[in-house]
Amino acid sequence: MSQQPTTVEVDILDKEYLVACPDEARDALRQAARHLDAKMREIRASGKVFGTERIAVMAALNITHDMLEQHSMSDSAAGLLHAMDAKLSKALGESEADS
Repeated sequence: MSQQPTTVEVDILDKEYLVACPDEARDALRQAARHLDAKMREIRASGKVFGTERIAVMAALNITHDMLEQHSMSDSAAGLLHAMDAKLSKALGESEADS
């Protein structure tokens, strides 16, 4: 049985938007809207980008860039942890063989 989405009102750059989402995602949606609003206000305050649509596109690009950068760092960290695990396993294996 699927749940009917509810409508949530969010404010982004002084405009109200009604967005349908499941009840369990309401808080996440509001958090995402606050983050987007903050990024758009930051871009608008810079005075370098004009027009809501252009500001939205720049905010989307910045947020996407940040997300991809974090994902890349996560991949690097996972690789480093894997290499460290292999070295530890090898060292522990050698020390167990010595005993």
